[in-house]
Amino acid sequence: METALVLEGVEHAYLGRTVVSGVDMRIGAGEITALVGPSGCGKSTVAQIASGLIEPSRGRVSRLYRRHGMVFQEPRLLAWATAHDNIAYPLRLAATARRDRSRRVAAAAARVSLEPADLLKYPVELSGGMRQRAAIARALVVEPDFIYFDEPFTALDAALKRRMQDLVIMAAGAARFAALFITHDLMEAARIAHRVLVMDTHGRGIAGERRVPGEPGARSDEALYRLTDSWHRDDPLFRHIFDVDERRIP
Repeated sequence: METALVLEGVEHAYLGRTVVSGVDMRIGAGEITALVGPSGCGKSTVAQIASGLIEPSRGRVSRLYRRHGMVFQEPRLLAWATAHDNIAYPLRLAATARRDRSRRVAAAAARVSLEPADLLKYPVELSGGMRQRAAIARALVVEPDFIYFDEPFTALDAALKRRMQDLVIMAAGAARFAALFITHDLMEAARIAHRVLVMDTHGRGIAGERRVPGEPGARSDEALYRLTDSWHRDDPLFRHIFDVDERRIP
């Protein structure tokens, strides 16, 4: 498998305090990798370093993909722009021709099941789920071969979260992009990812990894429940995954 992303000995400090250290990670082309761990352990910091939003204080990041998109916990849509214009925003920044922008926005919107009429609405007129669909379409519109998902469905209810997970699974299968998916939800990680990495409780690198049997979208709920239950009960790697220390949250 070709490699899409490599982190080697990555470290980051904030106001003199080390947030993460010794992070080594390798993600293959077309591979969805979930990063799980307790709140405050530095998962989002790792995603921000990997994507280039912040620079590591030590270590090296090799981005071997062509282009990436990002989906955050909050949709981060421009309040004064329609859904269409929000999705088109990265294309405007890239000076893409207007005719091509409209075509690509329509294609990305269709992938996330947004209707043409939805594209004329402003964020305030969209439900929470529709706003997140628009955010995912904005990431897809640049036709990336890598996407960073930073706990994108945490604020959604269980039924809507599942629909959004299915949307990501289908989009990844169709476009064959690789992804780093940050989450604290083991069931979500097992549904979406090929492989699950577990962050050390104190941000000291990756404590370990587990490969998820089968392919995303082809795993039964029963199999996923059995797997995550065994992780909870029997696997020491996941022992502290639900520990929370708010004092460590940046």
